[in-house]
Amino acid sequence: MLAPASAQVPHTIRPVASFFGLHQRPVLNWDRYCRWPGTGNKMILSTCRVLESSNGAPSGGLVKKRKIVEHIIFLRAKPNISDAEEKDMLDYLYTSQYQMRGILAVSLGRIEDPNSENFTHAVFMRFQQKEDIAKFQSSAYYSKILDERVKPVSYGSSVSVDFESEVEDDIIPLFRRGEDFNYGVEFMLLISFLETASQEARDDASSSLQRLISQCSSFIVQATSGCCLDSENGYNHGAVIRFPSFDDLKLFRESMEYKDMWASKLHPIVEKSLELHFTVDPVGNQLM
Repeated sequence: MLAPASAQVPHTIRPVASFFGLHQRPVLNWDRYCRWPGTGNKMILSTCRVLESSNGAPSGGLVKKRKIVEHIIFLRAKPNISDAEEKDMLDYLYTSQYQMRGILAVSLGRIEDPNSENFTHAVFMRFQQKEDIAKFQSSAYYSKILDERVKPVSYGSSVSVDFESEVEDDIIPLFRRGEDFNYGVEFMLLISFLETASQEARDDASSSLQRLISQCSSFIVQATSGCCLDSENGYNHGAVIRFPSFDDLKLFRESMEYKDMWASKLHPIVEKSLELHFTVDPVGNQLM
């Protein structure tokens, strides 16, 4: 018999500024604050801009990286789902990481953005390698969760997107453990490039996103991005960015740099895109 544990669940639905809105164009305040690594504390410093080398990567000593595969699951819950049913569904999905090998981290919650796909919940999972995803999806344990806890309270089948990326080869960033990962906002960006877009333009757009993430590292807990392993669900590129708070996410999305990146690099070559976020609360919190 499956035994659920408390999951990370969202509380408050907050409005988000229009994606291509031009009524506000704030500039990122690079002198705003820096976050000391491994803590939730912020200290005001003279500057927070990340120095970059000629190839756009942060300068300084070499950091050992490890390849991982990010797995995102989208669900469409029924409008009449109760708080108890929602929590039960999220609990079982969250605790799957303790029942199966290969899962490095899990984050999940109620999507706070209205979206064209009508997704209501998102589950983010990190795997060691893509073969582990196939084992997870075909396992009897996961099938039982879907049949008993997900399908009865949702419409249709779940939709998933996978992409390969790299993270620092250390316990805290790899397994997303520690204070900074117990709370915050998970932001997911999915992009589908036009078939006519050149590889050079795609690479340039992806590099622009990476540079912006590096420049914003003072208020980003972790960010991964990469090419999708399968374009079956219509997306070529994915990114997952953990922010400490909704204010940090808002600062990022409403900045002139982010809007300019979209206007000059992405918008001309993107067929469709999806921006979603959900709030992550400390494990053990209950739905309000």
